[in-house]
Amino acid sequence: LRALQGWNIRCRGTAGAAMDLGELGVWGWVLGCIAAFAVGLAKGGLSMIGMLGVPLMALVISPVQAAGILLPVYVVSDIGGLIAFRRSFDRAVLISLIPGMLAGVALGWATARLVNEAQVGLIVGLIGLAFSANAILRPALAARAARGPSAAGSFWGAISGYTSFVSHSGAPPYQIYVQPMQLEPMLFAGTTTIFFAITNAVKLIPYAALGQLSAQNLTISAVLALPALVGVWAGLWIIRRVPATYFYKFITWALVVVSAKLIWDGI
Repeated sequence: LRALQGWNIRCRGTAGAAMDLGELGVWGWVLGCIAAFAVGLAKGGLSMIGMLGVPLMALVISPVQAAGILLPVYVVSDIGGLIAFRRSFDRAVLISLIPGMLAGVALGWATARLVNEAQVGLIVGLIGLAFSANAILRPALAARAARGPSAAGSFWGAISGYTSFVSHSGAPPYQIYVQPMQLEPMLFAGTTTIFFAITNAVKLIPYAALGQLSAQNLTISAVLALPALVGVWAGLWIIRRVPATYFYKFITWALVVVSAKLIWDGI
């Protein structure tokens, strides 16, 4: 409890005074809308793009407040994604990942005061870059992973839950486990959307306890929900028209870009 209280105080101190609609500024709103649209694209099937949300908003406000503002946007976008992919998901993959994810979120909450976001991002970036480099340079060696409950699923689920709690960057660990399965694009997108919808819903509890869902933050989130929902529709439109080969090439290279950004920030 002392750790949680200390992190709550640090979050408030880092983010500064509560911000209203006008104080975000013109560039804040521009970057916020772009970040929300990216979140929507992720929920529409282009999963890696959503990781750009917090870094974009962090250009004008603190990363802690950016994460707090964007979490409700993720949740609203999840609703659109759940409707779109309600029949397209792999149950066995979800069963394998979710228990570990719950443990990872709990660990993130329990150690919140000790977390250095840049260092966590650096580790996630290095893992993601190594995975994507292997997929690009040695595609013939990409084995198809087994589905269903497994130690690997629990491990990567926990890493994804932890990094998602810290900075909404749970996609690289998730992708490392799921991408080798070579799911059909709609199935991959649907499984991803449902997994992170559950993750984000679970995160609401600790984020609220840590004071990141203030009335001011929620007001900004409500405005940003509109471009996010437009992004869900755009992502769904794209994913239905992109062949599987190009789809996996896109998310692999997107992982390269995001991982490089995380590494740069960490260094």
